[in-house]
Amino acid sequence: MRRLFRGAFIVWTALRYGLDELVLTSFQKPWLRVLARIVSIGRNLDAPRGQRLREALERLGPIFVKFGQVLSTRRDLMPPDIADELAKLQDRVPPFSSDVAVATIERAFRKPVAEIFSEFEREPVASASIAQVHFAKLRDRDGREREVAVKVLRPGMRPAIEKDLSLMRMMAGWVEGLSADGKRLKPREVVAEFDKYLHDELDLVREAASAAQLRRNMEGLDLVLIPEMFWDYCQSEVIVMERMKGIPISQTARLREAGVDMKKLARDGVTIFFTQVFRDGFFHADMHPGNIFISVDPATFGRYISLDFGIVGTLTEYDKEYLAQNFTAFFRRDYKRVAELHIESGWVPPQTRVDELESAIRAVCEPYFDRPLKEISLGMVLMRLFQTSRRFQVEIQPQLVLLQKTLLNIEGLGRELDPELDLWSTAKPFLEKWMADQIGPRRLWEELKNQAPRYAKLLPELPRLLHDYLTQRPGLQRREFEELLAEQRRTNRLLQGLIYAGIGFALGLVVMQLVVRVQLF
Repeated sequence: MRRLFRGAFIVWTALRYGLDELVLTSFQKPWLRVLARIVSIGRNLDAPRGQRLREALERLGPIFVKFGQVLSTRRDLMPPDIADELAKLQDRVPPFSSDVAVATIERAFRKPVAEIFSEFEREPVASASIAQVHFAKLRDRDGREREVAVKVLRPGMRPAIEKDLSLMRMMAGWVEGLSADGKRLKPREVVAEFDKYLHDELDLVREAASAAQLRRNMEGLDLVLIPEMFWDYCQSEVIVMERMKGIPISQTARLREAGVDMKKLARDGVTIFFTQVFRDGFFHADMHPGNIFISVDPATFGRYISLDFGIVGTLTEYDKEYLAQNFTAFFRRDYKRVAELHIESGWVPPQTRVDELESAIRAVCEPYFDRPLKEISLGMVLMRLFQTSRRFQVEIQPQLVLLQKTLLNIEGLGRELDPELDLWSTAKPFLEKWMADQIGPRRLWEELKNQAPRYAKLLPELPRLLHDYLTQRPGLQRREFEELLAEQRRTNRLLQGLIYAGIGFALGLVVMQLVVRVQLF
C-alpha cells in the first residue's frame, strides 16, 4: 500500500509541476489534459520550466535530487536554462533547521557545541540531498584552533530512501518480468547496487574512512587535495574534517581570472580519474561540480579539491584488467580484440560470431575518433552501444554502474573546462603504461615475491603428493588430482616467466655492451 501511495504521489507531483508538458509535450487528448488539471490541484505553470523541474525533484526526495545532480553535469544533453537550474541541486538544496543540526551534533558527541568548537557558524555553507555543512573552529589537544567543516546528516533520511527504493524494487520486478530485455538488463541487481551505495552514504563514518583511503592513495600524485578527517569527532551522523578553500570548478570565469590553466586542469581531471580507477581500483563516484573546487593557494595552486565521499566505487583486479584491455583496444581501434574480450568475459553468449560483433562495435565507435570533445556526445555513443548490446544480448554488469556514471561526470567536467580536450589521446598513454606495468618484468617480480612463501612450502611436497596419488586406488577423487595439476601448471608458468625474464635481462646486457663497443670504435 505504501508503494502504491508513493507511486501516486510521484505521478501527482509530475502533473502538479507540469513535467508532462516539459517531457511529453503535454497530453494529446483533451480529456487527458482536463483530468491532469483536476488531479493536480494547485497546478501553476507560470514559473520557468527549469525551476519547476528542480522544485519537483526536491519535492520527490533525495534519490530524485541525485538524479538531478547527474543531469546538471550534462549541458550538452539539455537546454542551458534547465542545466543552470538543476546545478542548484549540487549544493543549494533547501537546508534543514540549524537547531536540528546543533541537536544532532550534541547528541553524537554528548557535549554542548560550545565545548567542542570555539566558533560554530549556525548558517550552513552548503546543503545537499543527504547532509549539510557548517564551518567551525576546533580546539585540538594542544590548544590550537583548526578551521574545520562539520557535516551533519539530514534528519529522516533513512525512511525516505527506503520508500523510494521499495518502489524502485517493485518497478524493477515489473521490468524484468514484462520486458523482453528484462533479464539481460538485470534491473534488480542494478537497484540493489544503488541500494548498497545509498545506505553507505547514510553512514558518515564510512564516508570519512573512504576519504582517508583516497587521501593516502593520492598523496604522491600532487594533483588533488583531500581533507583530513578528525577521527575523535567522527560519528555516523556527524563528521568533522579539515576545511578546504578554493574556487568551485563550475565558476570557470573566476578560475581564468585567477590564472588557472584550464587545459591542464582538464587533462589533470582525466589523469586523476584513470589513476583512481586503474591503479587503485578505488574511485570517487560522485564527481559532480558541487563536490569539486580548485585551489588558488600559492602552495597548491591549480590542484583539484575533492569533497563529499559518500559514494565511492571499487573494482576487482579482474574488472580493472578487463576494462584496461578494452580501453586500450578501443584506443588502438582494435575492434576484433574488443569483441573477443566480450566473449571471453562471458558478457555475450559464447556462440556469438566475433566478426559480426567486431563490425557492430566498429560502426558505433569509428565515427567519433580524432574529434575534439565538443563534437562528441558520449550520450549518443552509449545509446548506440545499448542498441548494439540488445542485438547481441550483452548482459549489463551492475558492479560497473557507478563507473559509467562517473565517466559521464568526467566528460561533462572536461567539456566545461576545455571543449577541445581529446579524451581518447589524453587517456591512451596512461592506459598503455598501466598495461605495461601489469604484464612487464616488474609485475612478474612482484608476483613472484608475493607467492614465494606459498610455493616454497608447496614445491617440496609435490613428489610426495604425486607418489600418494599413484599408490591410491583408482577411485581417488578426481578433484584432488585436478588441483594438483593446476598447482603444477601455475608453478611451471612462474618458473618459465622467471627464466624468460632472466634471458631477456641477459640479452639486454649483451646488446648494451655491443652498442658501447660500436660507439668506442
